[in-house]
Amino acid sequence: MLAALRGGGGGSYELLPPLGQKKCSPEANASFFSKITYSWYSRIITLGYKKPLEREDLFELNESDSPYTVCPNFEKHWRKELLKATKGLKAPYDKEVISEKASFQKPSLLYPLWQTFRFLLIKVAILKVAADILAFMSPQIMKAMITLCENHSDLHWKGYGYAIALLVVVVLQTLVHQLYQRFNMLTSVKIKTAAVGLIYQKALSLANSSRRKYTTGEIVNLMSADAQQLMELTVNLNLLWSAPFQILMAIVFLWQELGPSVLAGVAVLVLVIPINAFVAAKVKQLRKSQMKNTDQRVKLLNEILHGIKVSLATFGVYFLLDEENVLTATKVFTSISLFNILRLPLFDLPTVISAVAQTKVSLGRLEDFLYSEDLDPQDIDTNYSGNHAVGFIGASFRWEKTGPSILNNLNMTISEGSLVAVVGQVGSGKSSLLSAILGEMNKFEGIVQRKGSVAYVSQQAWIQNSILQENILFGSGLNRPYYERVLEACALLPDLEQLPNGDQTEIGERGVNISVGQKQRVSLARAVYSNADLYLLDDPLSAVDVHVGKHLFEKLIGPSGLLKNKTRILVTHNLTFLPQTDVIIVMENGRITHMGTYQELLSERANFAELLQVFSAENKSEETPQMKMASLKRESQKGNTLPQKELLGHKDCSSFEQTKAFSMKKENVATGSMTMSVILKYLQAFGWLWVWLTLAAYLGQNAVAIGQNLWLSTWSAEEEKNKDYTEWKHLRNNKLGVYGLLGFIQGLLVCYGAYVLTRGSLCASRTLHNHMLANVLHLPLQYFETNPVGQIINRFTKDMFIIDLRFHYYLRTWLNCTLDVIGTILVIMSASPLFILVVIPLGYLYFIIQRYYIASSRQIRRLAGASHSPVISHFSETLLGLSTIRAFGHQERFIRQNKDVVNENLVCFYNNVISNRWLAVRLEFLGNLMVFFAALFAVLAGNTVNSSTVGLSISYALNITQTLNFWVRKACEIETNGVSIERVCEYEKMDKEAPWIMSKRPPMGWPNKGIIEFINYQARYRTDLGLALQDVSFQTHSKEKVGIVGRTGAGKSTLTNCLFRIIERAGGKIIIDGIDISTIGLHDLRGNLNIIPQDPVLFSGTLQSNLDPFGKYSDHELWEAVELCDLKNFVQSLPKKLLHEISEGGENLSVGQRQLVCLARALLRKTKILILDEATASVDMETDNLVQSTIRREFHNCTVLTIAHRLHTIMDSERVLVLGSGRIIEFDTPHNLLLQQGVFSKMVSEAGITQDTNNS
Repeated sequence: MLAALRGGGGGSYELLPPLGQKKCSPEANASFFSKITYSWYSRIITLGYKKPLEREDLFELNESDSPYTVCPNFEKHWRKELLKATKGLKAPYDKEVISEKASFQKPSLLYPLWQTFRFLLIKVAILKVAADILAFMSPQIMKAMITLCENHSDLHWKGYGYAIALLVVVVLQTLVHQLYQRFNMLTSVKIKTAAVGLIYQKALSLANSSRRKYTTGEIVNLMSADAQQLMELTVNLNLLWSAPFQILMAIVFLWQELGPSVLAGVAVLVLVIPINAFVAAKVKQLRKSQMKNTDQRVKLLNEILHGIKVSLATFGVYFLLDEENVLTATKVFTSISLFNILRLPLFDLPTVISAVAQTKVSLGRLEDFLYSEDLDPQDIDTNYSGNHAVGFIGASFRWEKTGPSILNNLNMTISEGSLVAVVGQVGSGKSSLLSAILGEMNKFEGIVQRKGSVAYVSQQAWIQNSILQENILFGSGLNRPYYERVLEACALLPDLEQLPNGDQTEIGERGVNISVGQKQRVSLARAVYSNADLYLLDDPLSAVDVHVGKHLFEKLIGPSGLLKNKTRILVTHNLTFLPQTDVIIVMENGRITHMGTYQELLSERANFAELLQVFSAENKSEETPQMKMASLKRESQKGNTLPQKELLGHKDCSSFEQTKAFSMKKENVATGSMTMSVILKYLQAFGWLWVWLTLAAYLGQNAVAIGQNLWLSTWSAEEEKNKDYTEWKHLRNNKLGVYGLLGFIQGLLVCYGAYVLTRGSLCASRTLHNHMLANVLHLPLQYFETNPVGQIINRFTKDMFIIDLRFHYYLRTWLNCTLDVIGTILVIMSASPLFILVVIPLGYLYFIIQRYYIASSRQIRRLAGASHSPVISHFSETLLGLSTIRAFGHQERFIRQNKDVVNENLVCFYNNVISNRWLAVRLEFLGNLMVFFAALFAVLAGNTVNSSTVGLSISYALNITQTLNFWVRKACEIETNGVSIERVCEYEKMDKEAPWIMSKRPPMGWPNKGIIEFINYQARYRTDLGLALQDVSFQTHSKEKVGIVGRTGAGKSTLTNCLFRIIERAGGKIIIDGIDISTIGLHDLRGNLNIIPQDPVLFSGTLQSNLDPFGKYSDHELWEAVELCDLKNFVQSLPKKLLHEISEGGENLSVGQRQLVCLARALLRKTKILILDEATASVDMETDNLVQSTIRREFHNCTVLTIAHRLHTIMDSERVLVLGSGRIIEFDTPHNLLLQQGVFSKMVSEAGITQDTNNS
């Protein structure tokens, strides 16, 4: 036994391969004994006992179990099912029409699942049959032993034979059952893996009409919740036939003992079935209505069934059928053993019925998603081989089949190698035009032709959570010379010099640790490095400073740039570059109104000339289109300019030095044993009242259960001796009455125990969830910039799921098992005092095995928890970058990446399953020894003990095998699942933001003047990094308009972060209207400031709820705000007006429209201080002009701080604050700053804005 524990049969710890290497499973080369006892896995258990396990220590999956094998096999069968269902359809868009026909049948997931996994499922079913049959052999051997005792036969030679036979049967049952469990779990997770792979693959091909129906959260939920439900049903699938099979076998054997009276027990079962059906229907209803919430499963019925004593009805009717029926020890304890076997299927059957109902809903949701609309590749003719790169012939597009037309009757051709600019007002269809070229829109008429490979730069840059170089290479090999040219052209070289690890610096999720301009340049570099034929650039210049924009145009996009021989379609609001383009397309209301060269349009099209006049009113330099700007490198070498780090790269510690702080952290994996404090946290959340009531209920029901069996033992012993019929009849009625009363009391205690446990567990779940939510909401912004969102989502989903549904079950089961074990040992010892000699060594072995197992199992579970977050993060990241991934044609690469992260999670799952089997075989073997010794001592006692005592001790011993196994397993489960409580509670220990509300509160109406004063203010992003703001001191006047400018990374956004206390001070203070903002709560501060951010933030819901989330304003006020932002015509054109549904992240609005909605929201919520952070970067010049005039008019009595890349937007400010390297360089009126010929004057000159502009 100890040899097997320490590695016998499978090698030794010393023979392990070096750490860091992936280890193949040695199972294939292990001996037969090692395979059936899982001794080949002992090396991992031993290693885990010596040190905390790491991912590299675990055995890899067998090839047949990996997603690289499972997913393609399943996809092949799904495609066949899809072809069968869509036979005769000409295109994917016929689905909606066909599905309305009565004869149409939606493709089913069940058939391809069966085709893929049928051999495994059959193998599992065969093992289950064998295990079930072996389970019923033990009571028959016990029956033979009790019969020998009743007949006072010589027990010795037959008794020893029966004892050995009993040992052989229970050992065989253990080995077969554990094989069943192993293959059952692995088959189930394969099915989940197949479903997850298919969901991921489907997500990559979703049409935009389908994408708008499913939010990112809903698709992730399909992967986590619905695929998990499919797995959980498969785990219990065999119980659908096994439970009735076991019930039938039990009834057959009980008939042999008790005759027709067993039908009374069957009648009880029949009465329970409608209740099961009702509960299953209720669960299905709840499942449908609350699928998005955590599924609160009803377990009360299972608890009640656990306490129902079918035996009471059976024994009672046994006496009623024939008054001469006598309850002998053989009948009693054989029946009791059979009832114990019967209890499990009775307990499981309702659960399986419920799971089937729940899985039916999940299957329906999965099938709906998998059959939703795909992009139609036939919309775009990509095999075109003519002279032009892009061609539209009478083409019209919409986002959804039933939606309004977005682009109408497009007719144009774009020559190869040309530079095309697309201009127009917000919402005119510029970005939609690029989407149409990509094939992202639904084409309902006309022809679209596209030649060659495509690279796409979206308006809102999509950045992956990986190192900067990988973001640029995007799966391609490294060509160092070309790579360097790309970095130089995209103005990234100075950035890399400042980054702590250069291009090996890790970029956070969604690029949170770099500026918006840097994200856009990385996105551009990715497109350029792909060396495609056609470049679709969706306004990449709006996110960068003017001088950086000129560099990008000159070195990259323009006629002499790196892409000069490529076809480039550039959406832009910067009309300065139009003279440099070959063709200009003017969009208006989804149509191409003008198309031609700059000179052609200027001379022939009055509307185009008007558009230019709007811009030239702000920017006189447009009359001289020649771009005289030298390269950034040359500029930085001149003595009269700022250093290069100020021009481009230096993020004044807020982005470059601070990147050390922002490098995305891998999820922490705790080590060591779970502390008692974790259990105490759960019990405190559970509520001490419910804890004591639960303990009392379970102590009571276990005590009554033992009392029942002792009562039966005494009863049967007395009936053997009683010869007086009248006395016997009276005794029988009394005994039956007491037995029934004990059963009734147990039933009540079971119901009561289930009730108090449910109440307590709900309290615990609610308390822990609310504490976690409060802690997460109080975390500083930096936490979200350094930790993937998937980690937080994982805690709110997977970990809370375990706490909601699993942890209290494990605690309850462990408590039950503990009480069962104590009761069983006491009962056996009362029958055979010598049993104490066996209990002590076996108890010691249990302790040793538990210590070895828990150390490894706990760490494997922790690794599994940490490996689940990357699956969610990668999936969410993919959904956000769908257009980019599809444009580059990298779907297959991302499918492979998904399989990689799923494989990592499966390795942990596989090792967890095998470690559980390793434990179960050893524990059950020890339990089997207890059965053997209980039988052996009964034989050795001979005629000194009566048959009732023999029956009682052996029946309890048979039951203890599973009980002891469960006891240790649940103790381990409590430890390993307690990791979820650790993970949920770990936010308590993290640094938090300041309190939302403090004892000192500002007076009503604060701030009423809007005077902001910085006094020697210093700020840093982390204590071990340099200052991001250094000795900043300035004061605004009441109602003053201040422009804030500076090179990329000068500290502009850091300044606004400090105003909102997103970054806390390292020195100095900020005073607003006489109040030091560090002395008041964050809600009081932030609730009285207003900001329109650079990245517009919208939420799923109506337009009205986005404008007015708290319902404070009237419809008249909402329409007024919408009109002031030039959105009235657009909103009135929507079918539902203000009730128009905004999709996730506002994806059904253009970026410019989203920015205007944010402006409207700010107009409604007027405060005395307004911060504009590049608020008009994504709108055209005319709209920008309108917005600026609206802000001037509507916020005339407010203090306005404006951060801007477009310098003309702050030229009419009363004063301008110029920042550089976290310090104030200049602060004065624009006129005075221009006269000083300093930094601001130089920036204005670079932007081409003359002093006449300012004077005007």
